[in-house]
Amino acid sequence: MVVAAAFTLMFVGFGAAYSFAAFFTAFESEFGASRGHIALVFSVAAFTWFLLGAPGGVAADRFGPRRVALVGVACLAGGLALASLADSVAVLYATYSIGMGLGVGLVYVPSVGAVQPWFGANRAFASGLAVAGIGAGNIAGPLLAAWWIELLGWRGAYLAFSIFVLMLGGAAALAIKQKPVERKAQMDGTALRSALRSGAFWLLYASLVLTCIGLFVPMVHLGPYAQDMGLTAAQGVTLVSLIGVGSLLGRFTVGGFADRLGRQRSLAAMYFGLGAMLLVWLAAQSYWLLALFAIVFGMCYGAYVALLPTIVIDLYGARAVSGIIGFLYTGAGVGTLLGPWLAGAAYDALGAYDVPIIAGAGFSFAASACILFLHEKTRHRR
Repeated sequence: MVVAAAFTLMFVGFGAAYSFAAFFTAFESEFGASRGHIALVFSVAAFTWFLLGAPGGVAADRFGPRRVALVGVACLAGGLALASLADSVAVLYATYSIGMGLGVGLVYVPSVGAVQPWFGANRAFASGLAVAGIGAGNIAGPLLAAWWIELLGWRGAYLAFSIFVLMLGGAAALAIKQKPVERKAQMDGTALRSALRSGAFWLLYASLVLTCIGLFVPMVHLGPYAQDMGLTAAQGVTLVSLIGVGSLLGRFTVGGFADRLGRQRSLAAMYFGLGAMLLVWLAAQSYWLLALFAIVFGMCYGAYVALLPTIVIDLYGARAVSGIIGFLYTGAGVGTLLGPWLAGAAYDALGAYDVPIIAGAGFSFAASACILFLHEKTRHRR
């Protein structure tokens, strides 16, 4: 029940968020804005939801994930409804960016944190099933958006998303629950303040900052990139959805192997894979190679999102798991704020995406090195 509820919450939240790629061209036509300006709408939203992961996680530890997730769903639905009234990109910042940021921030960390204490040996697999909702949303969100835009226009599509999120997300938020933790088990875990002072926390934090600079660039820019190559808008949206297909595969398949082979080493491999796939994107000259890039890139992304919470509870226990995960994800927020926006600015200045793609690959390789160093430290301590 908890895994299914967490899956559904992440499906509706990230489905609405990742649908942004389908709206990109409509915003260019409607507002006549640059790609950097439009991409910043998504970057601000993602930065906000990662930034709010920390207070959202602390609130979930204190008040329970159900109450926090209900507030998050309300913010998602309200932000989407208000975004349908936007008459400029600036209004999108005040509606879409803030609504998505608040909503996903108050849904994601409490949901993924609620799953962890219910499982032991198969925790990575259970976590993978739950966060597969992100991958499913990544598949369905852009495709639903493209369909609704064709039927209702982009404003009507946002209203449709608002109703969809409110009904399905509200039901899932009511279903999620926190496992009662025995006092001894709770005391055995690491307090939030102690975790924030540990070297392991800051290595994980640095890895998230580094890898997220490149991670969300294709989420926002792959559709416009495909159209620049002469592909259709539908093909561009499909490529973004294929990242979601790969993400689902990664979340379902890698967790079980990581439980046996080592979660930290598996995370380092996924970071390295993200960097390698960005280089494949740079070299791709055909739709089918872009599709291969999207699927494998999504697999690495999906696997690492499933692995990170399990590594947190391995290192620190269940005592403050949601709060620790939330503070970690502020690092992802920094990287996400920079990546898509700077990629758009680079395109506006240079007329190509080569520089941000190469930079994103290099940062992902550096993130892999951080986790390998963490693994060595942890192994020697044991």
